[in-house]
Amino acid sequence: MPAAPAEAGAVRPRPVRPDWVSKTLAGLLLGFSLSLVAAGLLMTQLPGMPLPVSGQLAMWLVPPVWLGVLSGVYFFSSGLRAWAWLLGANVVALGVWWLVRQGGAA
Repeated sequence: MPAAPAEAGAVRPRPVRPDWVSKTLAGLLLGFSLSLVAAGLLMTQLPGMPLPVSGQLAMWLVPPVWLGVLSGVYFFSSGLRAWAWLLGANVVALGVWWLVRQGGAA
């Protein structure tokens, strides 16, 4: 039985972009480092809290931040943009962490 002809206005699905691997790797690697820096920033803001409590809070901050970045990375138009933006976010976050640790943040 022959296949039915495609309708004139039918929308063909887009093929899977080949850069999904680079986006995934950017989300896995740079998202993980960004989540660790976020946990470090949280730890700098909880100096009076007992270490077991603040450590648990920081530890449980890592998965939501990491998975949020990992799921949001597919909104970038290319893998290169994902790597660039996440690398920039990591640099900014590390800079903020360093300033807070030095006591230079207002």
